[in-house]
Amino acid sequence: MVAGLPPSLPSLDMDDPARLCGAFVDALFVTGASISVFGHDGHQSTICATDAVAARGDTLQFELGEGPHWEALATGSPVLAPDISNQGRSQWPMFSVAAQEIGMAAVFAFPMTIGAVTIGVVDLYCDAPRRLDAHQVAIAASMAGRTAAPAVRLAMRSAEDPFSEEHERAPALRREVHQATGMIQAQLDINATEAFTRLRAYSFTSGRTVVDIAHDVVTRGMNFNALRE
Repeated sequence: MVAGLPPSLPSLDMDDPARLCGAFVDALFVTGASISVFGHDGHQSTICATDAVAARGDTLQFELGEGPHWEALATGSPVLAPDISNQGRSQWPMFSVAAQEIGMAAVFAFPMTIGAVTIGVVDLYCDAPRRLDAHQVAIAASMAGRTAAPAVRLAMRSAEDPFSEEHERAPALRREVHQATGMIQAQLDINATEAFTRLRAYSFTSGRTVVDIAHDVVTRGMNFNALRE
């Protein structure tokens, strides 16, 4: 047990994605939360988001490739931004602006680990500047650790279910994004990382979302090899 934590942490419903996300909101009095998992191939699946802003914040980080989410994933440590208008401007300039536009004022990211491997991130946000004290950080980190294994199971269950639907508050199974990345990889004879980078770059320069571009690729409305001609 983490020093200073109460004897009984908030209970977590390991089989209900919505309740899994909601437990963080209830325990920490934040505005919203999302939970995402990364597979061994680097693909991201967001298993839940408590509201549309949390879902959009997750999507922004996915599309822009910057934000506390990625920092927590890379470092394996919590990332705390109690006032994104100050801290975010230098650390995540694009995400900071976009996040504030959708109503995020404070953002926090807690890595989920299994053993020595970081397998995902719990993202939290507040609609006003807000600090988490040491006790709350310890609670969030402990809850994130307990969430890791069930989050992976939920992501695998959704990925294996051909009838599971993506929607506003769980948008990031992103099957078409993963499929489009593979198609771009084949079109340009490059690796998957470079293919996704190309997809993200085209999204940024065109002003359209990664999901929209991916749909065009998958439905044969766009070929990245033709873009080079």
